Amino acid sequence: MDANIFDFYQIDDFLSEEEKMIRHEVKKFVDQEIMPNISQWHIDGHFPKHLIKQFAELGLLGSSIQGYDCPGLSYTAYGVIMQEIERADSGLRSFTSVQSSLCMYPIFKFATEEIKKQYLPKMAKGELIGCFGLTEPDYGSNPSGMLTRAKKEGSHYILNGNKMWITNGDIADLAIVWAKGDDNKIIGLVVDKDLPGFKTQTIDKKYSLRASNTSELIFENCKVPASHVLDVKGLKGPFSCLNMARYGISWGSIGAAQACFEEALNYSKTRIQFDKPIAGFQLVQAKLVKMFTEITKMQLLSWRLGGLLDRSQWIPQQISMAKMNNVSNALEIARNCRDILGANGITHEYHVGRHMMNLESVNTYEGTEDIHRLILGQYITGLPAFS
Repeated sequence: MDANIFDFYQIDDFLSEEEKMIRHEVKKFVDQEIMPNISQWHIDGHFPKHLIKQFAELGLLGSSIQGYDCPGLSYTAYGVIMQEIERADSGLRSFTSVQSSLCMYPIFKFATEEIKKQYLPKMAKGELIGCFGLTEPDYGSNPSGMLTRAKKEGSHYILNGNKMWITNGDIADLAIVWAKGDDNKIIGLVVDKDLPGFKTQTIDKKYSLRASNTSELIFENCKVPASHVLDVKGLKGPFSCLNMARYGISWGSIGAAQACFEEALNYSKTRIQFDKPIAGFQLVQAKLVKMFTEITKMQLLSWRLGGLLDRSQWIPQQISMAKMNNVSNALEIARNCRDILGANGITHEYHVGRHMMNLESVNTYEGTEDIHRLILGQYITGLPAFS
């Protein structure tokens, strides 16, 4: 395989030298520190906390935030970072996405200067870990129906409710929690983990994202200082964070697809059936060509979106298209690659089965594929189909 097969449309020509250098450094780190161990971490259901400090030293936490000891990189650089991390595992990319886009971003965008200075530098160094509490046991795609409440009492808010499927929940030092306030409008709060009335419960019976920590957050009369309320009301707050995360996912899914494709391609050229490598059969080549083409299209979509973000010319529906298209195609690619590997594709000797299971979750979280279809459907027709 040509070393530049994943630059078939020469997108590298449009990346800055800094963006290419960052991709190279993250790729090298992933190959040396993650790839030899990720299968065992997945089997054990273990999140490798020791990597957090190394992620921070590489500038991977809050990478696109300006100031507060954050790297201030381009959104395209953030994208290639997500691509290289998810080339190893979606769960590890999830950790980085949550820390950067779902926790650091809302603090940077909506918190007071005092809160920014208190949290962001330590989060960039990996000294404080965040989680994002929006989804509830009964409210996922319809977050406006959430039951979690934050009642104002003097200089504090009293927080009650549950949040479900929370990445980083058990290991987090703080949570960005979305709740309905006294006027029934959604507000965001920065909630420290050590506050009385805040506890977590691990969700550990998973076949997907096993190298990622997933939890339930439980709030029982948790007293949060009013100074920790974010300056935003309604779904605009959480959705602005989700848009940044969804953008990163569009890149990350490219990395997962590339990993599966490369593994299946190499396998097909060495697996002998009917006296020749299976890569020489028309049906296998047809699958490889389809996957190769989709990966190239995925790259073009995310690269263009990154440029629009860097110039502040994007709209949310563009992010919906990239997240929907790229994750859906990555999942289909993983399934086809598993098929090419035959029975070997379900073993931990290869990575494709793990990517396939992980992508089942990625296709659901941060807005399911169907929800993003409806977002785009409303954009095209002007008619909302949500209700």
